[in-house]
Formats: sequence, C-alpha cells, structure tokens
Amino acid sequence: MTHGPEPASAKKRELLLAQRSVDPNARFHRLLERMGNVESSSYQKHLLRFLPDELADIENVFGALSGPDEAVGAKAGKAAKKAAYVKAALPESMVVRLYNGMRSVQLAEKAPGPGEQVLKEQFVIFTSALIKGNAEEKSGIVLRMISKAEGAVKGSQVLEFAQDLVASVVHVLDYRKELKGWHLKNTRSSTAGVKALAAQLTSELRVADGAKGKGAQGLDAFCDERCIADWVFRVPQISALLTAILQQGLLVLRSLPDQAQDPLHLLPACKGVRGSQFVSLLDVPSVAYLNSHLPSELRHTWRLLFASQLHGESFTQLCGHIVNKGPCLLVLRDGDGYIFGGFSSCSWEVRPTFQGDSSCFLFTVSPSLAVFTYTGYNDHYMYLNHGQQTMPNGLGMGGQHDYFGLWVDSNYGKGHSKAKPRCTTYNSPQLSSKEDFTLDAMEVWAVGDHLANATAKGLKSILDADPEAQALLEMIGKSRQSEGLREPVSDEDDS
Repeated sequence: MTHGPEPASAKKRELLLAQRSVDPNARFHRLLERMGNVESSSYQKHLLRFLPDELADIENVFGALSGPDEAVGAKAGKAAKKAAYVKAALPESMVVRLYNGMRSVQLAEKAPGPGEQVLKEQFVIFTSALIKGNAEEKSGIVLRMISKAEGAVKGSQVLEFAQDLVASVVHVLDYRKELKGWHLKNTRSSTAGVKALAAQLTSELRVADGAKGKGAQGLDAFCDERCIADWVFRVPQISALLTAILQQGLLVLRSLPDQAQDPLHLLPACKGVRGSQFVSLLDVPSVAYLNSHLPSELRHTWRLLFASQLHGESFTQLCGHIVNKGPCLLVLRDGDGYIFGGFSSCSWEVRPTFQGDSSCFLFTVSPSLAVFTYTGYNDHYMYLNHGQQTMPNGLGMGGQHDYFGLWVDSNYGKGHSKAKPRCTTYNSPQLSSKEDFTLDAMEVWAVGDHLANATAKGLKSILDADPEAQALLEMIGKSRQSEGLREPVSDEDDS
C-alpha cells in the first residue's frame, strides 16, 4: 500500500525532533517554549538575554512566588517555603511596589492575567528589564512602582519611592546576613542615612521642565516616564538598588554560582573591627554611597585603621595608623554633629608638600550626603606634615595653606573647613557646622587590598606595635631600620 506525500507540518516536526537530539542548545529552546510564546519577537528578546540556567532559575522563582497551586507533591511544599522566605525578606510596601511593577508590563500578544494574577511572561519581562535592560526599558516599570495610577508622578512620590528602596535594601541585606560585617549595632542608625541617601538620589531628578527637582518646588513638580528614564540613566545607584531587591529579596538568579559573588559591590567587606565597643560614624546607606564613588578596584574591602574612640585623641597616633597604608577614607564629626571627610587616593606620607591625584574627593554624610570631586583648578589634593616651623603642621585636603577644604590641626582637636564660596580644588562648600570647628570624633578606613597585600608580602615589624614610634621616625625623615625584623602576619586582624 502506497502513501501520499507526508504533510509539511509532520516533516517539520520530525526535522525539529532530529535537530534536538543532537543540538546542545535543545534544552534552551525547550525552556523558551515552556516559558511563553516564542512567536512574540519582543518577548523572545527578553528570553534571549538569559542563559539556560538563568531561565530555569527564573522559572523556579516564579513557580515559588505563584504559590503551591501550580505545583504538586514535594514541589508544593518547597514552593510554599520559598514564597514565605521571600515574603519575610522584604517590607510589605516594597512587595506591593514590585507587584505593581510586574502588573504594569504590557503583553502585545496576550491578554492580562485573570483578576490580580501576574503572568509568567510579565515576570520574565519585569526581571529582564530591571536586571539587564536599559534606562528606557526600566522607566515604565519604575514609574508604576512609584505609583500604580496612570500618568505622571510628583517629585514627592519619587522621594518616597527612593526612601522605600534604600530602606528595603538595608532591610533585606540585614535579613539575608549580607551586610559583610557592617553590623547595625556597630554603625550609626540607618534611619537618617536612608533619608539622606534618598534625598541625594532624588536631587539628580530633572522634572518635566528639565530643571533639577530640588527643594519644595521640586517635590510638587511632575515627572513623566521620560523624566524617570533620564533619572535612572544618570543615577546608576537606582539600578544597583533595584537589582539588589530582586536578587536578595526575590532570590532571582541568586542561587547561581556566578551571581553569588555580589558583582554590584554595594557594600565592601568590613575588616579590622573587633569587639562591640566600636560604633562607626557611618551608617549602611552612607557606606554604600561612598563605596560607589571609589575606583572600582577599591570597592571590595574597607579596613579600620584608626578610630579616636579606640586609639585615643592624638595626632601622632593618627599619623602612626594611616601613614603608608594605601588609599583611605577619613571620616570626621565636629562638635555640632556634622559628619564629613575625604578620600585619599594614595598612601599618606609625612612631608611638607601636596600629594595625591585627581581621584581624591571630599564628602559630607550629615546633615546631607554628597560627594565633591576634582575641579582641575589646582593639584592640592592631600597634605600631611608635622614638626616644622615654616610650614603648616596637620592634615589637609583641598584649597591652600591656612584655607583648606578640610583641615585637622596637629594640635589634635582643632580643625577648619574654609571654603567660601567653594573649595578651589573640589568645589565643596563648608563641610563643618562652623568654619573653625572642634573635632569630636574621627575614624580612618583603608580601602581596597593594598594593606592586606603589603603585609602579606612581608612580616610584622616591632614598630608596627608602636605606631607613635613609627610616625615619629617618618616625621624626622628616618628610615625604619627594623624592617628586616618582622613577624608573620596573623589573620586575627581580618575580623
């Protein structure tokens, strides 16, 4: 019995099955089909952004968040546990914002889900846009996360969203035990820091007329989707914070080995803090903000070098702990509670000349959070001197002798920030409450791996145990004759 020619559709099916039997990417194609309509070119664009393992992970997260209704047997129990694990990690206000963002995704070839349901396609596009998309792709979702009502939003709503975003990141990092040593009990209260960082982020918002949304007028101004896209584009911290919410809060892509290494480096590892007596002048949001302004190679680790509450109020002690220790962050608090400081891009050296380079900057933490970078006017980046009669003795950054943007006198406890109208080197305003201030507390952090690498190459000197003696030798220009008599480095300092 003879048969007629095989239908084209049957031949196509057989050819596809044959290809899959030898195609190493067959699993990838099956995932595409299982997760949605591959005929939709816009949806496929989002799918193609992910590797097979990433797609599988996203599908598993969606299944867990959808509840046990879509699972059976043991899978239902795992899904319920994961959903509860996610729910406890994020404040309810952020969960609502995430839901509104997912529901806002428009599907060209598919009607919205029944009732209040989020469809898998919406979840995939939402994840793709926020983690891998550009500012324009993010803008519509972020706008609906700010307010689910259609149309433009007010600057005050953007500020409220930014506060919720920052607070949620602090909450989820604490909940997941991902603060990297920045225990909340050993840092300044994050409440003020959340507000300060949110205000800083929204200060870059350009409202509908193109002006920056500062002050009460900015809070009342309206922002449309184009305005939000511009904001997300110019303020990269927004995307970083949103990614942290998805990865740490919803556990999207967090289980994959290459995603577990925190490529965002929101927070550096906190080293050198031992015991519970020390409380930093910084809070978690300010640490994240300052870290984002450091050169990328210095964002992994901060190590406490000096704290006046631990090492005493002595300029010699200060010098002994920070000289030749690599790039540092100096943080000061004046008698009126203002917190400010500077980043030194290279090791401090005791000498009567300016040092450093154009990556140095000054900053404020309280009452406002801001960073002030190099202007190109002069090269007066950083200065450290002691024991001379003809040159100023103390530590300074920016400006000029006797008119520094930031100055700590060698007569420890006194300082100034003379910047009227602005510091010539960094364009910073007066950092302290008063031009001449009383120093209440100070701490210095080594940033990056310079100190760890330097000590690993050698051995500890007997002078390392006496930083005052080391500083005195530096000040009088003597070399360290005991450099050859060093002891093995202990890992205890890495607490």
